[in-house]
Amino acid sequence: MATQLYLGSPNAVVLCINEFIPDEGQSHIRGVMYHSYQEEGTPFENLDEMTMHMEELYDRLGFPHPTTNSRSFVDVKPNYVHVREEKIMSDDQVLSKHGEIGTFIVRVQHRQNSSWQGRLTWVDKDQTVNFRSIWEMIKLIESAVDTVSDPEEEEEPEQRWDL
Repeated sequence: MATQLYLGSPNAVVLCINEFIPDEGQSHIRGVMYHSYQEEGTPFENLDEMTMHMEELYDRLGFPHPTTNSRSFVDVKPNYVHVREEKIMSDDQVLSKHGEIGTFIVRVQHRQNSSWQGRLTWVDKDQTVNFRSIWEMIKLIESAVDTVSDPEEEEEPEQRWDL
C-alpha cells in the first residue's frame, strides 16, 4: 500500500492537534497549523480560527481560486491577491511536525460553493479520505481525535475513517 504522507500541493497544510475537549454544542480543538511559507507555526484556539487562518493562506496564495467572492455593501477590493510566495520550509520539514493528539495533512483542491473540497490525511493512521465541505472536514478531524481521546465512543459520523 502506498503511503499518503506527502504534501503534494502548494497550499497543503499540516494541522497538529494538541488539545481536544468534546462538548455537546461544539467541540474545542486547539493546535498549530504549519505550511511551507513560514517557519513558525500558526497557533489556533478553535476550529473557526483554524479555518480563518487557512482561508487567509489560500487567499494570499491565490490557490485554489474561489468561485464565489465575498459580498459587501461598500466598495471593497477582493480579499485575495495572488502573491508569489517563496517556500521557506521543505516538504520534509513541514511533514516532521506532529500534534500531541493527532496530525492531519489538508489538501484543499477547490473552493466552490463557498466551501472547500479536497483530501484529508490522518498522518497517525496513514489514511486519506475526500471531503466535500469545510463542515465535513471538521467532522472528520473531530471524529479522529475523539477516537484517540475516547476509543469506547460508539457514535458514527456521516463520513468516517475506515479503520
